[in-house]
Amino acid sequence: MFKRFLADRSGNLAIIGSLSLLPLLGTAGLALDISNAIKVKSELQGAADAAVVGSITDKSDGVAQAMAMSADGTVSLSETEARQIFNAQLSTTAVSDVPGQAVQPPPEDMETAARVFTVSAVKSGRDINVSASFSTLVPTTFLRILGKDFIRVDGVAKATFQSNSFMDFYMLLDNTPSMGVGATPADVDKLIAATKNASDAGSRNCAFACHIVSEKGDADKTSNYFVARKVGATIRIDVVAQAVAALTREAEKTETYTNQYRMAAYTFGQKAEDAKLYQVSKLTDDLKDIQTKVDTISLMSIPYHGYNGDQITSFDQALTRINTEIPAPGDGSTAAKAEKVVYFVADGVGDSYKPSGCTKKTTGGRCQEPIDVSFCKTIKDRGVKIAVLYTTYLPLPTNDWYNKWIKPFQSEIGTKMQACASPGLYFEVNPSDGIESAMKALFVKIIRSPRLTG
Repeated sequence: MFKRFLADRSGNLAIIGSLSLLPLLGTAGLALDISNAIKVKSELQGAADAAVVGSITDKSDGVAQAMAMSADGTVSLSETEARQIFNAQLSTTAVSDVPGQAVQPPPEDMETAARVFTVSAVKSGRDINVSASFSTLVPTTFLRILGKDFIRVDGVAKATFQSNSFMDFYMLLDNTPSMGVGATPADVDKLIAATKNASDAGSRNCAFACHIVSEKGDADKTSNYFVARKVGATIRIDVVAQAVAALTREAEKTETYTNQYRMAAYTFGQKAEDAKLYQVSKLTDDLKDIQTKVDTISLMSIPYHGYNGDQITSFDQALTRINTEIPAPGDGSTAAKAEKVVYFVADGVGDSYKPSGCTKKTTGGRCQEPIDVSFCKTIKDRGVKIAVLYTTYLPLPTNDWYNKWIKPFQSEIGTKMQACASPGLYFEVNPSDGIESAMKALFVKIIRSPRLTG
């Protein structure tokens, strides 16, 4: 009987199946428990990602704290906000945010339990860097058969907020006689029609509103400037002044934090007899005050038509002098380290006494040329940005003076103005375009947007 028992092969499948059941159940349990651990990690990773990003939005308390800091360092409010956001994302999870706390076995009746969540937020220059890590033990079900009660999961999350810079804007506005041209084609036509019978041949059929003032200082009511006012024609310098005021309002709305933008305004002078850099408003964070003061900007006056051989527009002098007004630029991380930007608005044609160094031919020392970009380079080499709004210089094909002296380099005017600008900070606007819209568009280019990376 014993020999028959040993030789009997019936019932093998049941025995083998019984012996295989334990590893099969373990394998199936491994898949289910790992799947659950992955689900838990995904939930925690999402909460950590939300925490680091949410703690450095442009309106968060942490960013406000960082922008008020005079030096680099820990941003405690961002760390607090990150913990609060992480906790809020895990309403069914027990969370301990004590940095470095050791992982403890979680209660068996809870699906997950995060026992460690650490976060660090540090300001470094314009950047606020936030990093967080989490670690938890996920209870198992089937793997307990194999003696494994928990699966450990952990992860990290990082984000960087690059703040908008603190910026100081130095508005350099060309108010020389060439900016007396009609602001739009309709204004040009209106001026030409209104001056067709002018007694002064130089003012007849003229699209320019020359601001002529008598030697006694009283305004000459027959000058084209007053003709323009009488017939309601708008000239370019009027639009530029209005656009600067609108730009300050835009800056107020765009500010992410207090006193982020400061502005100063300058023109080429109030009158031709004393043409020099004129401060309309000193650098200030009171943008409403700037709005009030730019309303006073007017076309430069001249004592009579053809004064000083029309040699009144010296870009060389204006750029040299404004360069001395600007202190060393910073990285934009604080108000004390503000970036510096020259916001330059002009039609791009210089006309001054420059017997040597003129980039075009002269006549009796009179230099008519596109802007000499070497003066722009001197400013940019200091780390100061130059934003250029080029108000297109209009061809005057029926004018002999234009045909002889300006037409030969007409094609270079815009090119040189663009070369004067810092990369990407150039905008051209012709009389049929809106100068105000162009100034705002250029402003947006300058300030850029914050950068969040996770």
